[in-house]
Amino acid sequence: MTPFTKPIHLGTLFDDLAARGHGTAVHLSRPMDIAPDLGGDLDVPRLAEFVAEVAGWLVAAGVGLGDRVAIAKRNHWDYVVLSCAAARVGAVPASLSAHLDPSVLETLLKRLEPALLVTDTALLAACREGGTDLASLATRTLVVDGTAEGALSTDDVRGAAAPPPRRPPLDAPLAVMHTSGTTGVPKLVVHSTRTIMRRLAGFEAHRWPLLGSRPDDTVAGAVSFAHGRALAWTASVLWLAPARLLAVSSSDWAEAGPFLERHRPTTFEAQPATYVRWQDRTGGPGGPFERVRLFISTFDAMHPPTVRAFLNATRRRHPVWMQGWGQSETGPLTFRFLTRRAMAAERGRHPTTRDIGRPIPTRTSLRVVDPRTLRPVPRGDAGLVFCRSEALCLGYVGEEERWRSKWVGQWWNTGDLGALTRTGSVRLVDREVDAIPEGSCLELEDVVADRLPQVLECVVLGRPGLPSLPVAVTEDGALDLSAWRRAVTDLPPLADPVVMAWDDVPRTGTGKVRRSVLRDRIGAAPDTHGTGRWT
Repeated sequence: MTPFTKPIHLGTLFDDLAARGHGTAVHLSRPMDIAPDLGGDLDVPRLAEFVAEVAGWLVAAGVGLGDRVAIAKRNHWDYVVLSCAAARVGAVPASLSAHLDPSVLETLLKRLEPALLVTDTALLAACREGGTDLASLATRTLVVDGTAEGALSTDDVRGAAAPPPRRPPLDAPLAVMHTSGTTGVPKLVVHSTRTIMRRLAGFEAHRWPLLGSRPDDTVAGAVSFAHGRALAWTASVLWLAPARLLAVSSSDWAEAGPFLERHRPTTFEAQPATYVRWQDRTGGPGGPFERVRLFISTFDAMHPPTVRAFLNATRRRHPVWMQGWGQSETGPLTFRFLTRRAMAAERGRHPTTRDIGRPIPTRTSLRVVDPRTLRPVPRGDAGLVFCRSEALCLGYVGEEERWRSKWVGQWWNTGDLGALTRTGSVRLVDREVDAIPEGSCLELEDVVADRLPQVLECVVLGRPGLPSLPVAVTEDGALDLSAWRRAVTDLPPLADPVVMAWDDVPRTGTGKVRRSVLRDRIGAAPDTHGTGRWT
């Protein structure tokens, strides 16, 4: 039995779980891209063996102590397996989403200077068509699903023995992940064992009331596994040994739907864009969400109609929605529980989901300051939100000046606008760069979502000297303009909407709208009311 009482070491995570006798069954919505022959149903001891095997691959590919291993491939939980394997040999995994533009991947890989790039044939080919040769940006390249000129294949490295596992110092770089990049090139965030494993995963790996996984739970996650959330989620969930862990690797219902219907989760976490896409899958008896007792959302703000739809989709008498707010750099900063009763009582009043709850007790402190003077503002007034967090990352790869510019004394600038209410909760307003003088983009977007169910998503873009421009996202790119005008008649002046289909909207790997790219795509000027200094 391992002496650890919570997850600490990424490289030996599955070894430590196996030593504790954890019997969680791991089910994947499709077999791992790096090992399709293993199938989609695994257990912890087999995963521990496989992580060691993959560690051997990395050593055979020339990875050494302290090297960076960049991982960029289509979304799958095997990002976690690759990260564990890299950490096991003393390397630093850096997860990059395959949704990033080739030019952005090029920029990030140049900053990382990886000893090895782990990728797939589809991404290599797509980037080459776009004029970027990813393989030239790493010392070596390993392709996990075939062969490519100038790259290693898994056949070239399979069978190599891994050295004994290494455990880095608690405050040394452990893993790199990138921010969403909604406003430009993402930042490369460096976390340590202390920040991401001990303080994030470790905090969650307790049987907290409502939140903690139970022995009979089936815990499902449908997120971008390139995001740092995947490491903390996997470690904390498995440490509590639920009956089953479900990893959903695609928001495509053709893959996800039958998988969820077969396994019927009891707790479910997804990124907001996935919840929105699946909102019409919540109706009718016997749906895949009927057993869910706890829904969790992170990454981005949720619209009230989506929360209501999922809470009403379960047959549980008292289901709970946990909405968290935080960033890649900080982990969760606040959380709030939403219930059917609370959502029904607040219907028509705004903001509802903009109240993002209270700071996490004993772990997070927040203050709100005037954006010009950086002095604290009174309770209830909006300003820039600064934080102090035990889980704050170590910095940004290749952008140390950018990192230092976000500090004022002991407080770190989130770049979000919000207000601390008199009861101690946080009311989120906007990203500073997206701010509009007539109120809150997020609140306006909530109102539209409430009043026009056919609008899957509304994105309000500020334009200095002109009315704000809404982009209405519908399933088919069509919208009744007269219905729109009736719905917004009592709101601050808005231009007539640009209407787009869901699949035409540029998004990040976590489903967030890339607002700067969207502006360019619809021909809107890049100017905003915000400064963008703290993005």
